[in-house]
Amino acid sequence: MLNHPVCLCAFRPFFLLSLVSGLISLFLWLGFLQGWWVLPATTSGIIVWHAHELLFGFVMASLAGFILTAMPEFTRTPDVRRQIFLGLAVLWVLGRITFWASGWLGIVPTAITNVGFSLGLWLYLQPRLLVNPLRRQWLFSMGLAGMAGISIGFYSDLLRDLYPMRWLHAGIGMMMALIVITASRIAMRIVNESIEALPINKDENDQDLPDEYRSTPPRRNLAVFCILLYTATHFIWPQASVNGWLALAAAASVFNVLNDWHVGRALFSRWPLQFYAVYWFMAVGYIVLGLQHLGMPIPASSGWHLLSIGGMSLSVFSVLCISGRTHSGHQLDERNWVNLVTCLIIIAAISRALAGWLDLPLNLLYLISGSTWLAAFSITLYYLAPVFLKPRPDGGKGCEEPL
Repeated sequence: MLNHPVCLCAFRPFFLLSLVSGLISLFLWLGFLQGWWVLPATTSGIIVWHAHELLFGFVMASLAGFILTAMPEFTRTPDVRRQIFLGLAVLWVLGRITFWASGWLGIVPTAITNVGFSLGLWLYLQPRLLVNPLRRQWLFSMGLAGMAGISIGFYSDLLRDLYPMRWLHAGIGMMMALIVITASRIAMRIVNESIEALPINKDENDQDLPDEYRSTPPRRNLAVFCILLYTATHFIWPQASVNGWLALAAAASVFNVLNDWHVGRALFSRWPLQFYAVYWFMAVGYIVLGLQHLGMPIPASSGWHLLSIGGMSLSVFSVLCISGRTHSGHQLDERNWVNLVTCLIIIAAISRALAGWLDLPLNLLYLISGSTWLAAFSITLYYLAPVFLKPRPDGGKGCEEPL
């Protein structure tokens, strides 16, 4: 079993699990919204189940796969042993099973497995993240610790019979911060490769543009700070009007990050444009939340879904395509299905954000959003599953990029 290609590197099982769990969860949720079937009772309620599974199931699995693969490279430490990442993958699967069956099993088994996964991931990586004084990854460490703390808080509320949605909103905020941290690392490569791929002779309009993209730490750190500040105040004082101004500050700080991205025609290449769209969804999501806090008749769910579908889902797709393929020994995929999936995710985010506005048809928008999201990640699974399940085409035996 350990010799199967899926066990070659940590991202392979986790990326597959992310895709499969997301498709199953969203398919069941969409059918429930359309009245096609009734979902089994859980201790948290069906809305919390939906949010929890997409956050701690779909997104958390992709984060674990990425960080377990990338951290040895970032910190110059040995690759993660197969027994470790497979053990974490089993714990993640048990978390899904126990949470879905929590109406029958109760809260304790799902609390043990889900908290165990989030906490175990952070505790295992913590020594690596801070071992090298010249390469300490403080932001990653705090982000993983934050997700573990949010998981603990979520289940402590459930055990006390409290409604735990505040913890899931905090989890979305923490993921937004982690996306800013992670995207800056990936963008250093993809944007600069796009710049290098341009013709040597620049147009006149490009003369003053940079020859190299750099993610400047002050802008990135300011965005992380503003996002986490809004997340904290919304958690403590959810009805306070100051949340509106802090959400707008978070949006402004995300737009400020994009000032580093204005590199001319290279920006309109496939991969840079995907991450550029992620930042836009994040910024607009916080604008919507800010205006809602300040009294405008806008559903708060619109802002949260712009962050979750537009921000998180699109970033997950980009990471699966870029890190998943390159660390499997493949070149980046230039086929048209990538653009199709990107457009489908954008349609899913916008249509779900419009649900609840004025007199727009609610169930139809739910159906469009859910169907396009399912189509997007079904296509992704079709094209990427063989990459994760088959041996590397270049003869490599590890997680390195194409030989």
